[in-house]
Amino acid sequence: MTVKTDVVVVGAGPCGIFAVFELGLLGIHAHVVDSLAEIGGQCPTLYPEKPIYDIPGLPSVSGQELVDRLAQQATPFDPTYHLGQQVVELEPQDDSSFVLVTETGTRLHTRTVIIAAGLGAFRSRPLRLAGVEDFVGANLYYMVEDKNHFQNRSIVILGGGDSAIDWVLALAPLARSVTLVHRRAEFRAAPASVEQMKKLANDRSAAVRCLVGRVASYTHSSGCIDSINVLPFGKNPGPGEIIALDDLLVFYGLTPDLGPIADWGLNLDKKNIDVEPETCATNIRGIYAIGDINSYPGKKKLILTGFNEAVLTAYAVQKYLDPSIKQTVQYTTTSSTLQKRLGVTEGKN
Repeated sequence: MTVKTDVVVVGAGPCGIFAVFELGLLGIHAHVVDSLAEIGGQCPTLYPEKPIYDIPGLPSVSGQELVDRLAQQATPFDPTYHLGQQVVELEPQDDSSFVLVTETGTRLHTRTVIIAAGLGAFRSRPLRLAGVEDFVGANLYYMVEDKNHFQNRSIVILGGGDSAIDWVLALAPLARSVTLVHRRAEFRAAPASVEQMKKLANDRSAAVRCLVGRVASYTHSSGCIDSINVLPFGKNPGPGEIIALDDLLVFYGLTPDLGPIADWGLNLDKKNIDVEPETCATNIRGIYAIGDINSYPGKKKLILTGFNEAVLTAYAVQKYLDPSIKQTVQYTTTSSTLQKRLGVTEGKN
């Protein structure tokens, strides 16, 4: 079955969701595709509790809260989400439209495409132990989809960056115990988060531990990892420490990968897509790119920048779909048309 639409947004991160909102204000319905199972992109998945301080009007907001607010804002326009499926093919059509095909077989016939895929499809750096990948999804995880799964369980977290520290803080109130294993005593995370984690480690009632060392081996049974052996660094490390666990979370960082997008014939600047800054148009008519994935002179990789690009691109898409339209900027505070589309009554929230 092929779904016909005017625009497909590839990527359900903050910029992609805000593009849905801006398109909706212009009366354009959007379909959104993302390889992750939930909307929000990497922001809530990797840094759910980490505060963001540079969103206008929100002195401090977590990644998850920001995504929740953006999704609520876009709700009046009823976007259609296709989650848990990566776009694997772009098929140009004779009428200058496109057919996008996902890995699950979904086919979207669209007149325009907005790529809002962040830095592309991130690949987690794996734990390099023989055979360990057999346990991914059983009790070895590179991302957390539902933190409530770890209620009253013994968790081991590997890594020393922001995501590792953030998940220690997020899971400590839920888990029976949390053990953080890092290769060194210094951490590559926000100092305030590190300090909070160290306070938990010094509080015996919190059941949080920090170990310095490397994972040398593991044991398993019944399709799950039972324990890991952590060796200290040095010429004579000794037998190490055996840590029993219910779940093993690995946060060794991410490697950005454009994936199939790299084969679409777009002009690339390393791993970014070249665009015209006025419209975020690529070298292929009808395809646009916004957010961290695009590149142009003076580009600043900030969420706020991506929001502005979403506005510019929405207007560009509207003009592309209907070249005869006379575009005027309307304001949600005064426009009855926009307020009707938003489903609000003038003067009320």
